[in-house]
Amino acid sequence: MPRVFVFRALLMVLIFLFVVSYWLFYGVRILETKDSNYQGIVQYAVSLVDALLFIHYLAIVLLEMRQLQPMFSVKATRSTDGETYFYSLGHLSIQRAAVVILENYYKDFSVHNPALLTASKSRAAKHMAGLKVYNVDGPENNAPGQSRAMITAAARRRDTSHNDLYYEEADHDRRVKKRKSRLVVAVEEAFTHIKRMQEEEQKKAPGEVMDPREAAQAIFPSMARALQKYLRTTRQHHCHTMESIQQHLAFCITNNMTPKAFLESYLNPGPTLQYSQNRWFARQWTLVSEKAVTNGLHDGVVFVLKCTDFSLVVTVKKIPFIKLSEEFIDPKSHKFVLRLQSETSV
Repeated sequence: MPRVFVFRALLMVLIFLFVVSYWLFYGVRILETKDSNYQGIVQYAVSLVDALLFIHYLAIVLLEMRQLQPMFSVKATRSTDGETYFYSLGHLSIQRAAVVILENYYKDFSVHNPALLTASKSRAAKHMAGLKVYNVDGPENNAPGQSRAMITAAARRRDTSHNDLYYEEADHDRRVKKRKSRLVVAVEEAFTHIKRMQEEEQKKAPGEVMDPREAAQAIFPSMARALQKYLRTTRQHHCHTMESIQQHLAFCITNNMTPKAFLESYLNPGPTLQYSQNRWFARQWTLVSEKAVTNGLHDGVVFVLKCTDFSLVVTVKKIPFIKLSEEFIDPKSHKFVLRLQSETSV
């Protein structure tokens, strides 16, 4: 639940006290006495405006300018894949710093992809599935012995596991390059077909011209299989739907973009905001902190932002104060005299 921002609350209380006090004095000194001095009334109103203007400038200093100067380096790390970004923040409370980090998270961090995290789990399960333990003494009391045997066998196979990882990653890279080449060729052929269609439609009547949406639906089947295989190989298939791909294709056709511009969204995944909101938007974040969330940032503070699938671990480090001194060097101290003797050979 959002807490009260101390400086903002103090300013609001100050404004309330000023306005109430001025209206009370206005009612007592002017309305009850029925003062007919117009200039005095105007001067009284001007003094209220001056007071509110002073509070306005004070609010700018406390709420805006105070946090502009970077004072802390904040490290945000995603717990699942370790992706990390650094941000420079000023004097903020822990709660407001958490809001700033979440705002930057959606535009900086890549979309969270749980499919990329299943490779290591499946590899470990495959190694454990390859171990078989046989009990020759009977089924009684075999659980401790079986556990020790599996641990011993896993330790023996530990030295060869890096080879499996190396060949698995090499095979995955080879398949990705293969799928990528097929996808690039299929998209280029589809865009070439679009150009031919556009040249033919220019000769038709204005009412018979195909709109970009229809053109995208017409050429999409020719590239759909190659794109689907590439997205599955790179584990991005859950981030893109058929409808979103067709909309992106129609957008590229409308703006006369090249095949490379169309493929950029799939070959080089962008930040989280690039994808559909229902794919990444977390409806609720939870701030976990040992310190009070209304406290200001200081060196060594650690807090966690949790959502359903992962969490952001935030570490705060103070930017060191740099003391720079100047030293004046007399230009005349650099001068020297070269004396040549007459017997020196040239």
